[in-house]
Amino acid sequence: MTQNAAPGPEGHNPGPPADSGPRPWRGLARLLQGDGLGRRALRGSLWTIVGFGGSQGLRLASNLILTRLLFPEVFGLMALIMVVIQGLNNFSDVGVGPAIMQSRRGDDPDFLNTAFTMQAVRGLVLWLACIVLAVPIAHFYDTPELAWYLPVAGFISVINGLLTTRMEQANRHLQLGLLTRIELTSSVISIVLTVLLAAVMRSAWALVIGMVVGTAIHWLLAETMLPGNRNRFRWDRSAVAELMSFGKWIFPSTIVGFGIAQGDRAILGKYLTLDELGIYNIAFFLASFPLLLAISVIWKLMIPVYREHHQDASATLTHRLRRIHWGLTGGFLAVLVVMAALGPWIVSLLYDPRYESAGMMLPMIACATIPQIVMLSYDQAALANGDSKRFLVVTTIRATLFLSFYWIGVHFAGLPGALAGQALAAMLAYPAIVWIARRYRVWDPVHDLTFFTAGAVAALLILVVWAA
Repeated sequence: MTQNAAPGPEGHNPGPPADSGPRPWRGLARLLQGDGLGRRALRGSLWTIVGFGGSQGLRLASNLILTRLLFPEVFGLMALIMVVIQGLNNFSDVGVGPAIMQSRRGDDPDFLNTAFTMQAVRGLVLWLACIVLAVPIAHFYDTPELAWYLPVAGFISVINGLLTTRMEQANRHLQLGLLTRIELTSSVISIVLTVLLAAVMRSAWALVIGMVVGTAIHWLLAETMLPGNRNRFRWDRSAVAELMSFGKWIFPSTIVGFGIAQGDRAILGKYLTLDELGIYNIAFFLASFPLLLAISVIWKLMIPVYREHHQDASATLTHRLRRIHWGLTGGFLAVLVVMAALGPWIVSLLYDPRYESAGMMLPMIACATIPQIVMLSYDQAALANGDSKRFLVVTTIRATLFLSFYWIGVHFAGLPGALAGQALAAMLAYPAIVWIARRYRVWDPVHDLTFFTAGAVAALLILVVWAA
C-alpha cells in the first residue's frame, strides 16, 4: 500500500510536485474542484449541458429513425397527446420540486416524505383525470384515436408521482453528476425500445408504449442508484402547511405556464392538419434545443445560486452571479443563432423530402425565441426567495400576452404571424421581468441591452438571407 506524502509545515499534504501533469489539465481540475458558488455552478452547468445535450442527441438519433418508420401525422398525434398530459400536469402542480430546493427543511426526512406523499396522490389523480377527459378531448380535436391513446399515455403521471425526492435533494446541492448518468441511461434504453416497437407496430402505439416504459425505467434507476433513505408515505402537518403556503402560488403559476410551454401546439392543433402539426413538431424540436437547454440549466442552477446570493449579497458574490448570467446567456444565444442560420440545411441533410417544409419553419421558430433566451432566469430569483406570488404575477402576464398575440397572429397571418406575435409578446412582458428582477437586486440592464441588440441583428440577417 502506497504511503501518503508527509504533511507540510502547516499540517497539510503538499500534493504532487508542481511540475507533474499537463498544465491545462491541472488548471481544469482546480477549476472543477472546491465548494465555492462559482465552481459548484460551473460543475452544475457542465453536468446539465452534458445530460441535456446527450439526451437531445439521443432523441435526434431516434427521431431520424422514427421519421423513416412512421408518417408525419403520428408525430402530430403525439404532439396533441403531450399537450393534454402536460396540461393536466401543469393544472395540478403545487411546486414540490422548487419547494424542496429553496426550503430550509429541504433535507428534513419528514418534509421530504410528506412531499413524496403529496406527489404520489397527485399522480394518481392526474391519471384518473386523463381517463375521464379522453373522449371529450378527442371530440374537441376531431381525432378519435386520442380516446384510446390518452388513458395509456397518462399512466406516466402515476410513475412520476412515485419518483424519489432524492432527485430534488441532488438538485438542491448542485450534485448533478449521478442525475445526469441516470437520465442518459434511461434515455438510451427507452429510445432503443421505442425504435424496436415502431419497426414492428408502425403506429403511434409504439411511441405511447415506449414513453410509458421509459418513464418506468427512469423511476427504477433513480430508486436504485441515488444514495440516501428511501421515501415512505408520511403526513407531517407542518410540512404540509409549508408546502401548501409555497405551492398556493405555484399552482396557478403552472396553470398559466402551460400557455407558454404548450400553448403553440394547443392553438395550432385547431388550425393545422395532423401532417402539418407533425412537421411543425419536428421543426420545433430542432429550433427549441437551445431554449430548452437554457431552461434546463437555469432551473437546476439558478435557484440555488440566487438563494446563496440572497443570503450573502456581497460584492464578490454579486460579481460571480453577473459572470454566470452573462456566460449562460451568451452561450445559449450563440447556439440559438447557429441553429437558426443552419436550420434549412440541417433539415434537408437529416430528413427525407416529406419533412422539407420544416426547414423553413425552423429559422422562424428559433428567431422568435431570442427574447426569451435573454430574459431567462430573472423570475427564478423570486422562487429562490420563496416568493411564488410575484412569480405567478409575471408568469400570468407572459402567458396572457403570448396566447393573445400567438392566436391573433395565426388567425390572420398563419404560422409566420403566430411566431411574430410570440416575439412581440415576449418583448411586451419585459417590464414585468424587470420589476421582479429589481425586487431581488439581480437586474442587469447592460446585459439585456447587449444581448437584445445582438439577437435582433442576428435574427434580421438570418431571416433576410433565407427569405431571399
